[in-house]
Amino acid sequence: MSAYRWKSFHENEDRPEKPRRYGVTEMRGPNHTLLSQNVLQDIFESMGDIVDGLKFAGGSHSLMPKSFVKEVIDVAHQHDVYVSTGDWAENLLRKGPSAFKEYVEECKSLGFDTIELNVGSLGMPEETLLRLVRLIKSGGLKVKPLFEVKVNESDIPIGDRAFGAYVVPRPRSSEFVEDVDLLIRRAERCLEAGADMIMIEADDVCKQADSMRADIIAKVIGRLGVEKTMFEASNPRTSEWFIQHYGPRVNLFVDHSHVMDLECLRGRNLGTNHASVLGSSYFLL
Repeated sequence: MSAYRWKSFHENEDRPEKPRRYGVTEMRGPNHTLLSQNVLQDIFESMGDIVDGLKFAGGSHSLMPKSFVKEVIDVAHQHDVYVSTGDWAENLLRKGPSAFKEYVEECKSLGFDTIELNVGSLGMPEETLLRLVRLIKSGGLKVKPLFEVKVNESDIPIGDRAFGAYVVPRPRSSEFVEDVDLLIRRAERCLEAGADMIMIEADDVCKQADSMRADIIAKVIGRLGVEKTMFEASNPRTSEWFIQHYGPRVNLFVDHSHVMDLECLRGRNLGTNHASVLGSSYFLL
């Protein structure tokens, strides 16, 4: 056991006790596989201190009985774990503004703490997005916009203008282009409107450890701050990259099967030249 010398978070204040503003670990809940209430109970009882949030990814909560969703949320709250809806709200917009407001009220009644907004899927003007952010906040819930680095070409402003000014809608394009500055400016406006954290989609940014876009990640964190950003870490190797470069303070969204691996990474001082604490045999499974 001497090989695993844990770094003390309390001594250097790298990561405080829950509720945390940074060093947050958000766990993916039921999505591709069904996690029963008993499985979640086991996870929270064994690792509740290191799990900050639970997300019903992919709109999975919409397919479950409300009674089951509420039971899962209650179990999470018993272990001081917040619960997020995941990116599902955009599916309500086709029914009109009143349906979205009812959705916010229903999420609050079920016990959800955070509503996630997938900005790319919403496909709406910036001012409308900001109104949704304010609507959710006025309903007493937290809001976490999800951004992708690639945007529809028709969403990119043309010419000089005051940022936030009205832009005449353009025909939707089928082309998607990379625009980090636009992502950051929109994220900054969401934070100004009351958003609690900005989620960055893994695609084209941090999907695989051998193709990490370090330039984009550094720019986002540099402008928005490490406390206000959360990155999706698709596998333990990408988690290790984040901890190596930004330390245990970085906020990460991971699969439930990677929670313990991430905590092992957070608890060690990796430095600049290190061997993987996960070991090569782990990735042969």
